[in-house]
Amino acid sequence: MSFLTNKKLLIVGAGGAIGSTMAQLAAVKKLSSNICLYDPYLQGLEGVYEEMRHCGFDGINFEFTDNVEKAFTNASFIVSSGGAPRKEGMTREDLLKGNAQIAADFGDNVKKYCPNCEHIVVIFNPADITGLVVLVKSGLKPNQVTTLAGLDTTRLQSELAKYFNIPQYEVTGCATLGGHGEKMVPVTSDVKIQGKPLSSMNIPADKFAEIRLKTVQGGSNIIKLRGRSSNLSPAYVSIEMIEAAMGGKKFTLPAGCFVKDGMYGYKNVCMAMQSTIDANGVSYTQANLTAEEKAELDASYEHLCKMRDEVIGMGVLPAVADWSKYNKNL
Repeated sequence: MSFLTNKKLLIVGAGGAIGSTMAQLAAVKKLSSNICLYDPYLQGLEGVYEEMRHCGFDGINFEFTDNVEKAFTNASFIVSSGGAPRKEGMTREDLLKGNAQIAADFGDNVKKYCPNCEHIVVIFNPADITGLVVLVKSGLKPNQVTTLAGLDTTRLQSELAKYFNIPQYEVTGCATLGGHGEKMVPVTSDVKIQGKPLSSMNIPADKFAEIRLKTVQGGSNIIKLRGRSSNLSPAYVSIEMIEAAMGGKKFTLPAGCFVKDGMYGYKNVCMAMQSTIDANGVSYTQANLTAEEKAELDASYEHLCKMRDEVIGMGVLPAVADWSKYNKNL
């Protein structure tokens, strides 16, 4: 059997809906012959493990464990959905305190048991903050940790396709930047509808505002419709991200990544950027922004800084000036 790699792929939170979906997708895509499933909820985790066996995948060595050391030791690639899920009426930011501590423990485990890990994708919300905490605590390089953000972009693409009543793949150039939350910024300068610039389509202002709102509230709508948080879409997009880091097809949707060089005047946050993930990790570049979009992105950045400083105030993260004491790469 041909696999992308034989290196260990660890799926954290594998007993949950997102984690179990990621496990199956990773196996279907043949990302690795060595897949470890970790979750503190052992009974549910064992159920996922049994289902993976019942699929009859050839050539894959599945293991499951609720033991942190066993799970993280020698992991080369990690995807984590291992935080508390969002419930109806909650924003992603409402999960800040508990999930920030989970992220800190996660980062500590990486540093202790798999310091040579090559790439991590963090899914659990608020992803910009949990990803930042994981990066600082893990000791990894900034290009080795990404967070789920491309899902917002596919939601924008979907809403535009529904508005024009065309196949979703005929909408190109979408991007959502900034925070993975209420302050995300849909960027449309490069959007094309069946090859034609969106700017030439003359969407009424009220209709475009509705499209933007549906994009931002896409996750909340799933909770209302299904009675629980999304699992299919975040699992799929996240597995595409880790696949790219493992040397597969490049991932070109925006990803949440650490910004430290002052691009746009921003630094010391994780946020969605126009980026590419490949075997060298994540790299980002400036997007084509209107003046209004830049102002919105500035506001999103300020919001992320406030959340970051709140986590520092909780004692979960050290002061920014002390990050390099924990992570020499920062």
